[in-house]
Amino acid sequence: MNSNITKIDAQARIEKLKTKIRALNYQYFVLDNSEVDESVRDSLKKELIALETEFPEFITPDSPTQRVGSALSGRFEKLKHLTPKKSLADVFSEDEILQWWERISKMVKNPEAIKFVCELKIDGLNITLHYQKGILVNAITRGNGQEGENVTHTIKTIHEIPLKINDLHDLEVSGEVYIPLAEFKQINQLQEKNNQPLFVNPRNTAAGTVRQLDPAIAASRNLSMFCYQLDSNNLTTPPSKQSQAIETLKTLGFPTNPKSKTLQSIDQVIKFCHDWHDKRHDLPYEIDGIVIKVDDFTMQQAMGHTAKAPRYAIAYKFPAEKVSTQIIDITFQVGRTGTITPVAELIPTLVAGSTVARATLHNQDEINRKDIRIGDTVIIHKAGDIIPEVVEVIKDLRSGNEQKVVFPKNCPSCSQLIVREEGEAAFKCINKDCPAIIREETIHFTSKKGFNIDGLGEKVVDQLFTSGTINSPADIFGLTDEQLLTLELFKEKRAQNLLTSISNSKKIALKNFIYALGIRHIGEQSAEDLAKYIQSHHQSELNDFHIPDLLKIITSITQEELENLDGIGPRVGEAIHSWFQNPQNKALLENLHQHGVTPYLEEKNHPQTLSNKTFVITGTLQNWTRDQAKALLKQHGAKVQSSISVKTDYLIIGENPGSKLAKAQSLNIQILTEEELKALIT
Repeated sequence: MNSNITKIDAQARIEKLKTKIRALNYQYFVLDNSEVDESVRDSLKKELIALETEFPEFITPDSPTQRVGSALSGRFEKLKHLTPKKSLADVFSEDEILQWWERISKMVKNPEAIKFVCELKIDGLNITLHYQKGILVNAITRGNGQEGENVTHTIKTIHEIPLKINDLHDLEVSGEVYIPLAEFKQINQLQEKNNQPLFVNPRNTAAGTVRQLDPAIAASRNLSMFCYQLDSNNLTTPPSKQSQAIETLKTLGFPTNPKSKTLQSIDQVIKFCHDWHDKRHDLPYEIDGIVIKVDDFTMQQAMGHTAKAPRYAIAYKFPAEKVSTQIIDITFQVGRTGTITPVAELIPTLVAGSTVARATLHNQDEINRKDIRIGDTVIIHKAGDIIPEVVEVIKDLRSGNEQKVVFPKNCPSCSQLIVREEGEAAFKCINKDCPAIIREETIHFTSKKGFNIDGLGEKVVDQLFTSGTINSPADIFGLTDEQLLTLELFKEKRAQNLLTSISNSKKIALKNFIYALGIRHIGEQSAEDLAKYIQSHHQSELNDFHIPDLLKIITSITQEELENLDGIGPRVGEAIHSWFQNPQNKALLENLHQHGVTPYLEEKNHPQTLSNKTFVITGTLQNWTRDQAKALLKQHGAKVQSSISVKTDYLIIGENPGSKLAKAQSLNIQILTEEELKALIT
């Protein structure tokens, strides 16, 4: 939230948020549809809560933050719940779990005695089952918490749900109805076969299926359910703990989740949450978090409820990969090839487990296409190690004060005019002496896949440049102890460690050396392909190779010959030819040679059994990291690509393979497991 917001702006923002959240809630809860991820709805609600906390005078009874349940659709009979159904309070981080623990530990005399039950939070639809004298009479959606919709006709199609139980008392059992991932896949395959639109996700499909008027449709989709709550007042010996309630449910024949676990401390709870965050994709159904409950019912009673949620339980939501935030400014950064990239400066927000304050906007065309403006509320996305990006603008939340983006005409670093080459989306600075370009070139030069100089991170590079200590990547190899000790970041030991690291990096594999040069379009694989070519044309001993030999071999072949090299092609070939013809680059190579930098050629100690074979890897490997697997394949002569094409020979699959598997199957590409790969290279 923007802490500098005025009272007038806060009131306007609150009204906008309330309107948008109501619309999203209606789509999600009533229409069983959603135009955005649930995590985006959560982040908008968090912003509203924060604003209402800071400006409580603007809280109104109709605010989405004051609601317990959801609206009802009007299509089904309404039935009262025997006990009110309150939503759990959501938490989104380890710190919030600990804050909850601190609050509840003050509510009991002996906090050390608190035990917890942790349950996987199934991403489905909450349903309550009513039994009278052991017979299932009603199945009701949660609705608004007081009453829900009668969906007994579709819930009875779930085979795991007993229509009759041995206990003849009146019972109320709650759980989550969901569609397993395998079943969801089959449903969409059938939709595709019948030329029908595909369903978006299992959760919405389950909710829509439960609300079908025709139970035959529900029966065809094989819904499932996990039960986790038992209203046990009518039992002869009611359970006194949540863990006992789950066992009672199992005894009565209800499906319960076997992954639920009783834990002895809050530290174990946090570990459980982290473990399932990492393992959740191994499950045959979708989960979006962990439900954490105090196990003992007497303690639960002592802790009680707030107006909206119980105090004794929370729902920990896994870090979202999509959330909403606001753009507070748009700046422009210069890359090592001179590309000018617009960057959204954001109100910091947590995405996929890390705080994000900046997101790429790619280029001017992308800004225009999405109509991105300063001040906009936007949805940002981050998956894995991908740089955060703006997915879309929530235009409903515009106040009218947003500003259109004005793209600069001059480089923000050196002030020279920028150009847009024909056929390119990006503007570029073409000044080779641009400080920003040289800085980025140096960071690339010293990176792990380049010279891999330990201790030479971005902050050190910045200080070396701003102090005038270096002016190009080659100057790194001339650094002295005296120069480093004049800089704020260095004491004697750190300076000595860096100089040792620089000295050790002078002997470098040729493929890493080529990558470090930062030639346009040259990535890790292209650098390796070029290194192999150079090695095959070097006539002397392997240990008798120097930078002038590299220059001699490259300049002895034509651009056309370069373009025809395996793995290079016209675009990369032209870039290589142009780079080595440039006098500035030749001077850089000579400077590196004078400083004792020596690229070495790698001996082929492994049989080249995979020579000329192309591999792609997908999924999580068990025996190697992705980089280790790539290195192993390359040692045996293979090429490793990032995407499937008709030129791919093999796809190696680990756990949870992505869309590459389907594409490989459609192209009849041979698929290998890790064990089959081992057999192939031994």
